[in-house]
Amino acid sequence: MDKMQWTSNEPIVPAGSKNYLYQWSDLKALLKIGIINSNTMTAFAGFWLALYYTGASLAEFWHILLVTVIGTAFVIAGGCILNNYYDRDIDHVMDRTQSRPTVTGSISLQHVMVMGIAFSVVGILILSLASIQTAIFGMIGWFSYVVLYTMWSKRKYTINTAIGSLSGAVPPLIGWSSVDSNLHPAAWILFLIIFIWQTPHFLAIAMKKVDEYRAANIPMLPVVHGFNITKRQMVIYVTCLLPTPFFLYELGNIFLVIATILNVGWLIISIKGLITNEDHKWANHMFIYSLIYLTVIFFLMIVVTLPTLLF
Repeated sequence: MDKMQWTSNEPIVPAGSKNYLYQWSDLKALLKIGIINSNTMTAFAGFWLALYYTGASLAEFWHILLVTVIGTAFVIAGGCILNNYYDRDIDHVMDRTQSRPTVTGSISLQHVMVMGIAFSVVGILILSLASIQTAIFGMIGWFSYVVLYTMWSKRKYTINTAIGSLSGAVPPLIGWSSVDSNLHPAAWILFLIIFIWQTPHFLAIAMKKVDEYRAANIPMLPVVHGFNITKRQMVIYVTCLLPTPFFLYELGNIFLVIATILNVGWLIISIKGLITNEDHKWANHMFIYSLIYLTVIFFLMIVVTLPTLLF
């Protein structure tokens, strides 16, 4: 693992406004709504497929669905808030994070800390209403993101992307465990798909924002080893996705065919990166495709199982 030196700084911004009423735009930036939406989607997919694989009824578990989705959203929000709080000394350097309230000072740091802790604790408590196992998975995801990624690896190692991927891959296990404590192998395939998906997704972002990461002294792979090694790593990760749909063969042929097409399409785009000189344009294509890929494949999982669960 590659290490970079880091010197921590004091907060760049003043303590913040004394206003208790904050603008919704500030709260959205603090909570990272996009991350909450994507992770609650995969948690729902885990819950839904658990019903399908166990033959359980949605009518029987609708209340569990509510506490699972709400609890997951709260835990993720808490982790994101604490991530913003911890990264306040470097976020002012990067264009995409300069508008965060922890940088602008529009929300006081004391309030940010309290909100981060409160959301995290309340989220875990809500998940415990589903099951203790579900709450434990929530805690594992939170710990992976806040401690292992944000506080430990992000500023030290190029492998920070893989470490951060642990937290993003946990939500399907949260959803599945709320229905079935004996996790079916399919639950771990969902975990594996998201774990693998995240590295090429975030490395594409790192390539697009390489100058900002370099200025912030964050040891992303493109910063430390350059674009060529980064692109080869992305090809390897995308290749690892190729067999994953076949482990979910019980979802049917339609899923297998479309998921395989998605995988092959992403691999073709990945390989093109090895011969192109337009690295930033290619990285943007990889980023956009990664978003389409995750949305379509998890939406597809739900659609192909709808007839069984609703009729």
